[in-house]
Amino acid sequence: MKPSSAVDDVALLTQIAQRDQTALSLLYDRYARIIYGLAFKSLRSAEESEEAVLDVFAQVWRIAERYDVQKGKADSWLFTLARSRILDRLRKLKRSNSTAVVSIEAVEIQPKADCVDLFEEASIKERRSQVMIALQTLPKEQRLVLELAYYQGLSQGEIAAHTGLALGTVKTRIRLGLSKLKSALGSSEYL
Repeated sequence: MKPSSAVDDVALLTQIAQRDQTALSLLYDRYARIIYGLAFKSLRSAEESEEAVLDVFAQVWRIAERYDVQKGKADSWLFTLARSRILDRLRKLKRSNSTAVVSIEAVEIQPKADCVDLFEEASIKERRSQVMIALQTLPKEQRLVLELAYYQGLSQGEIAAHTGLALGTVKTRIRLGLSKLKSALGSSEYL
């Protein structure tokens, strides 16, 4: 049985596809802080992270009808959009010779909010901790390529150039690393 929040997410995306602004607002309230935290971890800039969040929800507004419940969970779809927007911003920053500092260390960030939901914050910290622990169980080679892809925003080709590995090797290590992470995290909502 699906958790009620997953069902609610699907319903919200259906309503957003029908141009329901209230549904978009509810989805934003549910995920904006989490996406902000992900963005800040990579972008290290409050302004860029806020822009990434806005980009994600603008895209949700434009393409909500493309979400297919048969292809995956709504939150996974949303986090995929977020990752793409964050990577776009990272690439833009690199092109403009920005001095953004990117690192793997977990950042304890408190997004700006008038009302902080302590249970949600604890849940986010717990999820982050479990993902970081699972990441540490991977072989060094697989962990490296995943960190370069997810935390520094490098494409597979860029990782190959950066590490001197063959592109096929990079792709294999990413695939194996993600598979091992999925197994380590079990049937969780993280992947």
